[in-house]
Formats: sequence, C-alpha cells, structure tokens
Amino acid sequence: MDLKALFEQIRNLYKRLNKKQKIVILATIVAIVGFISALIVWNSINNKAGVLYPGYAVLFEGVSPEDGALIIQQLQQDKIPYKIPKDNTILIPQELVYEERMKLASNGIPKSSKVGFEIFDTQDFGATDFDQRIKYLRAIEGELARTIESLSPIQKATVHIAQPEKSVFVSEQTPPTASVVLAFKPAQTLTPKQISGIKNIVSSAIPNLTIENVEVVNEKGEPLSELDELGGARELAAAQLRYKSNFEQSLEEKIINILAPITGGKEGVVAKVTAEFDFAQKESTQEYYDPNNVVRSEQNLEESREGAKPKEIGGVPGVVSNIGPVQGLENEDAKEKYEKSQTTTNYEVSKTISNIKGEFATIRRLSAAVVVDGKYQKQLDNNGVEQLEYIALNQQEMEQITALVRQAIGYNQQRGDEVSVSNFQLNGQISGFKARTPLERFLETSQELLTPFMPLLKYVVVGIILFLFYKKVIVPFSERMLEAKADEEEEIESLLKIEDEEEENTDKLNEVKRRIEDQLGFSNNNEDEVKYSVLLEKIKELAQEKPTDLANLFQTLVHDELGIDNISSPSKGGR
Repeated sequence: MDLKALFEQIRNLYKRLNKKQKIVILATIVAIVGFISALIVWNSINNKAGVLYPGYAVLFEGVSPEDGALIIQQLQQDKIPYKIPKDNTILIPQELVYEERMKLASNGIPKSSKVGFEIFDTQDFGATDFDQRIKYLRAIEGELARTIESLSPIQKATVHIAQPEKSVFVSEQTPPTASVVLAFKPAQTLTPKQISGIKNIVSSAIPNLTIENVEVVNEKGEPLSELDELGGARELAAAQLRYKSNFEQSLEEKIINILAPITGGKEGVVAKVTAEFDFAQKESTQEYYDPNNVVRSEQNLEESREGAKPKEIGGVPGVVSNIGPVQGLENEDAKEKYEKSQTTTNYEVSKTISNIKGEFATIRRLSAAVVVDGKYQKQLDNNGVEQLEYIALNQQEMEQITALVRQAIGYNQQRGDEVSVSNFQLNGQISGFKARTPLERFLETSQELLTPFMPLLKYVVVGIILFLFYKKVIVPFSERMLEAKADEEEEIESLLKIEDEEEENTDKLNEVKRRIEDQLGFSNNNEDEVKYSVLLEKIKELAQEKPTDLANLFQTLVHDELGIDNISSPSKGGR
C-alpha cells in the first residue's frame, strides 16, 4: 500500500471540509488521544516500575522470600543489575528478562514449595513402606493444591490431608479428613457453588473422604464451608418460597378468572390464597402380594390297606413284655381297614415391590379468602338525578360463589382446607360512583403484563435510546456533512459555469462592439478618438434639445476659467 498516496488523499479530503467539519474531526481526535493517554497514565499508576525505573522490566513477581533470595544470588553471580521496588518483585534490564528467565528455569529457580507425583521420579532403595505412604500423601496434597490454584480467583492454595492408618476392625476405622487454605487474588472471592466444587475436588481424590470432612478457610482463618452450607440453604429456601408464591398466585388467578364474569369484571373480585407445604422429601418401599394366585403345581397322594391288624408293641415294661407273645393268647379274628388321602398344591407367588419418592412439595392445607362486589342498579333520587344503588348478594348467590371457589382451588375437607367468601362494596360509594375508564383498565392490564419483563425492559430502553441517538444525531450530522460537501461542489461548479458564461458574454459583447465600430467607420481609430467622437455627438444632441442649459454651462465655464463676467446670452432658439 502506498502511504504517500494515502496521506495525499487524506490531505485533499481535509482541504475539502468546511470549518465546522474540521472542528468536529479535530475534537474527536483530541478525545481519542486523551482517552488513550488516560489509559496509559492509569496503567503507569498501577505499574510504577516502568515509571520509577525506566528501562527495567519485571523478572518475577509474587515469589516467596526463599525463591527471591535464590534469584538475587543468581543475578549477582551473573553480574546483572536488579531493582526491588516492592516486596516479592524483582526488576532487571528489559532486554535481559526472557534470557534470564530461561537460565533460572534451567537451574530449577524459582523452586515450587509444592511437589506432585514427580517426587517418585527418584527412588530410594532404603525407603520403607511408611516413607512411601508419606511421599504419596505429599504428592496428593501438591497435585490438589496445583489444581485449586489453576482456578481463576485463587492465587495460592495449601492442602493438608489426615489419612489414619487402616485397622483390621471395621468398627475402629477412622475416616480421613482434609483442610484447604486459600489466598485470593485482589478483588476476587468465591461463591458458595465454587466452594462446594473445591470440596468435591478434594473429597473425590481421597478414598473414603466425604465432603463433610473437608474444611475450607481463607488466609485470615475464616471458615468458608459455612458460606457453602448457608448458600445452599439460602438457595433451597428461595426455591421453596418461589414455588409457594407461584402456586398461590396461580390459584388466585383461577378464582378471579372464574368469578370475573359474575361480578362484572376483575375489579369486582379480590382473592388471596395461603398454602401450607411439606417440603420434606420422603422415600418408602412397599411390597404387595397378589391374593389371586395362580396354581403352579398340584400333587395328590392316596394310601389304603385292609387285613389283619398288625401286632402292636405294648404292655407293662418288664420281664413279661420282653418274653414275647404267648401261643394261644392272640386274637386272630382282629382285622382293620386303613385309607389315607393327601393333596399338595403349590401356588405362583406374585409380589410387587414399589420404591416411592416423595414430591418436592406436598400440600398440607389450603386457605382462601375471597371478597366479591355486589350489584348496582340505577335509581332516581328526590331531585330526579340518576344514581347507582348498591345491592348485596343473597345467601343462595353466596353459596354458589363459595362452591365455585372450592372447585377452583381443589378443596379437600379431610385436609382441613378453608374457604371464606365475603360480599362488600368494592367500586366506591353508593352515591357518586364512578367506574374506571377503559384507559385506566388498559393501563392496569399493561402494567400487569409488563411487570415480569421490567428487568429486560431497561436494556431495551437503553437500546432504543442508542438507536434514536444514532438516527437523530449521527445520521443527520453525517448527511449534513455530505450535503455541505455536495453544496460546495455544486457552488464551485456553478461559479465555474458563471465564469465561462461571463467570458462567453464578453466575447459576444466585443464582437458586437467591433461590428458597431465598423458600421460607424471607427475601425481604424483608436479608443480615445472613438470616445471623443461619441462625446461630440452627445454635445450636439444636447445643444439641439437644451440650448439654454448648454449656454449657461458654457457661461459658467468661461467665468470660472477666464474670469469674464459679462457675456451676452443667446436668444431663445439661437444656435
């Protein structure tokens, strides 16, 4: 790109601008330069090193005193000048910053106080199992601290883990615990959700570590875990209140919508609903056995016997019983008949297991208070003026309205719900009643519809204002600049055109003059002769038309030039 041509175009464009346009452009340039200068000054105030120590730049900032001592020792060995404008900040010449950083990094400076799993890069042959466990614990703490420090609000983090030794008895197991110390960046803090996230990170990295056993504090020792718990409780309470308010509002709208046609409009009904909720979520398990079982299998057993009765063992214990039966003493005529029937039926057992989890909120009780307006009839007073007379609703109408309200809110008598409906005059006094105009109703309805969008409406208003500013200020100003530029061009063109026309008219006039001179025979005379001839002709014409005036003129000339007083005047009509 040709910069010379670009600057030439800019210069030509600037020359074509009028005075107002030049002032606006110069003011804009001054404002931009002032804004940039303010930014530079503000940056210089925040970073005074560049102002107090020209040519120096920050090598390291926010280093620990131990690392700072190592860095200064290395700089002294390399014979590099340095400055310390404030604590934990080291400055060196600007051209040596990157080179010295790489050299210090190759020497392991600055040394991080946190170690991670790189601690296992070097193995000690004489290390015991206890040493390995301690190294592993240090590695976990270092890795967690590095992870937490990677979060944007955190400047420094320290993690301590208490891991008890395992016991062979389960009842004697002690759960692990952890503590986290956080240092925030300037003007930074943590939200309850971020605190909960840090606790989840720590608890997930340690086996058997629960969130409840993780404590988080700031650099002042103030516990942050309470903010997490309070924040969660606040969010839950806010959600419950929103749910309750929205539920009550929906029931109120139902009541108003169902009674508005009866009372002549929504302004004739006032409804308020109070709902009591049980926000405790409950879980239950139920087992259900179907009594109408299906037969899976059936087994029948029948047994029968007929004949002599088998001998029975009996008698008095002793010698006689042990000798055995005596011949001839048995009853051979004794017979018996034996039958046995057995049936076994197996049924298919049908069992249903239900896991029931309670809802977010359960309605305990509903209470509704409704006020409805009465009727109005036109009546004539004693003076014959028409007025509105209020008439209260009768008992039957009130019962019907109460039934409608109960149906609208889902009335449950067993739950202890209550509904109260009252009849009052809502639209003003009996005399001088004035109903709201359609404009007032429209404004009220508009307000109800726009209220939920008010937070968004302010941004819309700002956008409209910016759009109007663009359309009413910037666009007309630009158009005026373009019109002024076009008018100047047209004016220049018109002036050039007028000059051309004047030159053309001058040429035509000279041509006509030349022709007249040719006709009068003055073509060979100079300009003085022409003027003398024309003057002589004029004098002749004047002598013929006004001889007296001409004589007086000559007399005056002679008197002034020669001093002769007595000159006879020519007679009237003389030449």
